[in-house]
Amino acid sequence: MTYSIIRRPILVLSSLMTALCFATAAQAQSLQVKQWAASCAACHGTDGYSEGGGLVSLAGQDKNELIKKMNEYKTGKREATIMHQLSKGYTDEQIEIISAYFAALPAVKPAAKTK
Repeated sequence: MTYSIIRRPILVLSSLMTALCFATAAQAQSLQVKQWAASCAACHGTDGYSEGGGLVSLAGQDKNELIKKMNEYKTGKREATIMHQLSKGYTDEQIEIISAYFAALPAVKPAAKTK
């Protein structure tokens, strides 16, 4: 009986610590993805929303299509001025994660929030 009373708080504390570790890891991963995606902002706009100038927006594009294009840049199959060099700096896993990030964004930039 005493064992059960002691075991329950330890189990709850252990569960809470595990959840906190997962939340911290997820937040760190989210920050990493945003950092990778930020390197695209110079040409493709903040969060992948192009401000024109002939460069395509990345936000809202199909994930598999983005992966395909990046791999084509990486292998030299697709010509570019700089993307063929930048794409070589990412692993296949990073390209997949960055593509998923941009694909999850709405295709049209959300209106700025007003106070």
